Amino acid sequence: MGREVRRVPLDFDWPFNKIWDGFLSPDRFDEEKCPDCANGYSPRAQNLYDLWYGKIPFDLATTGSTPWGPDTPAIRTRAEQNIANAPEYYGSGEPAIVREARRLADLFNGSWSHHLAQEDVDALVAGERLHDFTHTWTRENGWQPKEPPVVPTAAQVNEWSLAGLAHDGINASVVIRARCEREGIDDTCPTCKGYASLEKYEGQRAEAEAWEPTEPPKGDGWQLWETVSEGSPISPVFAAAEELADWMSSPAYTWGAVKADSDRPSYESALSFVKSGWAPSFVSTAQTGVVSGVEWIGAQGD
Repeated sequence: MGREVRRVPLDFDWPFNKIWDGFLSPDRFDEEKCPDCANGYSPRAQNLYDLWYGKIPFDLATTGSTPWGPDTPAIRTRAEQNIANAPEYYGSGEPAIVREARRLADLFNGSWSHHLAQEDVDALVAGERLHDFTHTWTRENGWQPKEPPVVPTAAQVNEWSLAGLAHDGINASVVIRARCEREGIDDTCPTCKGYASLEKYEGQRAEAEAWEPTEPPKGDGWQLWETVSEGSPISPVFAAAEELADWMSSPAYTWGAVKADSDRPSYESALSFVKSGWAPSFVSTAQTGVVSGVEWIGAQGD
């Protein structure tokens, strides 16, 4: 996600902030919603999905897990962070922290995702979904498995899940499908075969899979596009790279987080970015802190 420079015709006139039609899959590929499922799961798998996310009551006894309390260190720490980040919403002081810790404990005790059994953890390890426990990471070699292999306990994984960004939708799917397999039950909706939708006509899905996006026309102009969405123009078309850089360093450039003069790149940074062609929205390093991607690209030329 970020910004990029596209070379388009000088008379290119697509509306600002409107996604280029060629990047959007045509409506004719939209299928009918499956009448028998919400997301491609069988009834039992859907039940497990709802338990995972706490959409229906979860019984800790089913996994043999111990309930969390407001004094659980990870919950207490998270409550303190929430209070510090938004005292105007949560209040302040010890009473607010205790109240928030109780809320978090109740929330986490209500979902399977924070109370896995060892079989669930084993499935995640087999699916290589617990790298924080089973691998080490270095800049030179990336993620590498630990030797000898490590299999974390359910208690370790459950406590880890309280900290924030832990389990995702893939982890949920791995655990749900493994549970269904252990129970000898199909995890897939028999009506739609797991797609959660039905073709309106035979071959519709194959046509959609074969579809490819169409790029905007190419030309001699220089134009700034955002790539946070599928892609849309956010500047006029200019005849020269220097003109686009000048525009980006002027008050006319107000897209996204750019609101004040201090948010805009210098002309030199903007020109470096234009010649580079792409920059992320933001870059964070130990040396610079959080800076705009355009400024970071510009600094690389210093």
